[in-house]
Amino acid sequence: MRLILASRNEHKLQELRRALPGWEIEPLSVADEPVEDGQTFLDNARIKARHGRAHAALSDWVAGEDSGIEIAALGGRPGIRSARWAADPVARTLAELAGVEDRRARYVCELVALAPNGSEIHATGTLEGVIANEARGNEGFGYDPIFVPVGETRTVAELGNEWKASHSARARAAAMLAEELAC
Repeated sequence: MRLILASRNEHKLQELRRALPGWEIEPLSVADEPVEDGQTFLDNARIKARHGRAHAALSDWVAGEDSGIEIAALGGRPGIRSARWAADPVARTLAELAGVEDRRARYVCELVALAPNGSEIHATGTLEGVIANEARGNEGFGYDPIFVPVGETRTVAELGNEWKASHSARARAAAMLAEELAC
């Protein structure tokens, strides 16, 4: 089965390839990207999927994905603006949480897949955790150097890409999507 991901983010592409073995997953090969003006991760994932559907081969499945981090002490920010929140999101997060005790956070990932016939499948994945006091580790990307999952003492960046391939919010959403696709 072939799935076109309506994104050119290489990190997301690699994570989905690991999470959906047996699927040929390729990025959407158009220069323009849709405006992500939704109010939720799901809205933005659907916008991306519909954009991809308009440009992909009719025989392909198309997926849109939107994800980010929600930090309790920041009222859920950066949320849907996670990728655009700051030039250095790790430094900004640590600065905004300086002296704050409540460091609860969660990664959220929404996947919307559109079948060749236009039907939609939706999957959600979350990963609960806390924000560390300092950046640690060198794998992963984004907020991974400061995100410590529940039950762990190391950051996602320390746990590494292999751990992330089966435990991240994106991996969890992809596993849910794979279950739905198998039905």
